Amino acid sequence: MTRVAKYRGRKIVINEMAELIGSKACGLWLSTDETEFVFHAPTKSALHRQQCILHELAHMVLRHDETVVSVEYAPTLFPDLSGERVRSALARSDFLREEEITAELLADLFAKAIHDSSQEPQNFEGVFG
Repeated sequence: MTRVAKYRGRKIVINEMAELIGSKACGLWLSTDETEFVFHAPTKSALHRQQCILHELAHMVLRHDETVVSVEYAPTLFPDLSGERVRSALARSDFLREEEITAELLADLFAKAIHDSSQEPQNFEGVFG
């Protein structure tokens, strides 16, 4: 995660978000000038939590924040954030889109690298807390 934060030039904060329960998205990424926020739905499965977080980190690495969504619509769901900040997150809700497929593939590769690495802690919690 340190490398992704350095690559993006921002700290990364990961939080559980109960509002995602029952929605199409199990994770959500919002970016500000200082911080990358990753929100994930509560889950009993550590593996599911890991995949949701890695998926959002993959979006960061792939620079999917450049996807266009209506700036006018975004503030209706997140009134404390500018429409520019959340427009990319709102665009990524359909797993048939190329961005979602590539993010999921990269998340799978991240998971394998964490598991196989001799340089990093060999569990997700050791890397992401």
